Amino acid sequence: MKKFIITCTFFFIPFACLLAGVDFLAQPADERATCNTFSIVAFDPETNEWGIAVASKYLAVGSAVSWAKAGVGAVATQASVNVLLGNSALELMGKGKNAKETLDELIKADSGREIRQIGVVDKNGMTANYTGAKCNPWAGAKAGKNYTCQGNLLTGPEVLDSMAKGFEETKGSLGVRLLFSLAAGEKAGGDKRGKQSAALLVVKPNGGPNSLGDRWLDFRVDDHPNPIDELIRVANLTSRFKAVLKVK
Repeated sequence: MKKFIITCTFFFIPFACLLAGVDFLAQPADERATCNTFSIVAFDPETNEWGIAVASKYLAVGSAVSWAKAGVGAVATQASVNVLLGNSALELMGKGKNAKETLDELIKADSGREIRQIGVVDKNGMTANYTGAKCNPWAGAKAGKNYTCQGNLLTGPEVLDSMAKGFEETKGSLGVRLLFSLAAGEKAGGDKRGKQSAALLVVKPNGGPNSLGDRWLDFRVDDHPNPIDELIRVANLTSRFKAVLKVK
C-alpha cells in the first residue's frame, strides 16, 4: 500500500502542475542575459593605459562588460551580452587588427549582432562602436579622441553627451576621468531602470602587484544603492587612483 501511495504521488504532482498551467520542468530564466548599461572605453597615450568604466541596474556588471589587455586595447560588450566577444576582440587586436577591423570581424561572425552592443579602443587609441538595431531603446554610442561611450536602455542621448563631455573636460589620471564620465552619465539619467552596480578597470604594462601582470586598477561594486559613489570611495583608498573626485 505504501509503495502504491508513493507511486501515485510521484505521478500525480507533475500532472496536477500541468493542469494548473505550471511547467514542472521549466528552468529559471538567466537574469544575466541582458546587460542593459552605459560604459566608456578609453586610452591614455601619456600614461600608456587602457580602461573601462561601466554602470547598470544589473548585478555585478563588471563581470560581463569589461575586457582589457595592456598593449592591446580595451572592450565593452553589452546589451544581450556575449562575453565571448571580449576575448575574441583582444585576440584580434593582439594579432594587429585595429579597432574598426576588429569590430567588423566580430559583427560579421555573430549571428546575434542585432541585439549586441560593443565599444572598442585599440593599442593606438583608435575607436569603434556598434549598436544592434534591436537593442533596447534608448540605445546608441558617441566617440571622441581616444574614447567611445555606449549605452542601451538609457533615459536618452543626453547620457552619452554628458559622459563624453565629462571625460574630455576632466583633468587627472585615466581612472579619474573614466569615473567622472560615469558619474556625469548617471547624473544625466543613466540606466532608465535605476542603479545597482558599477566597475572600473584600468590596465598598463607591468601595472599589477609587484609589477606582475597589467591590472593597475580593478574595482567593482556588485550591488549597492549608489554604486558609482561607492566605486569612487573604494578607488580613493589607493594612491594609484590619484583622485580628484570625492563622494558627496
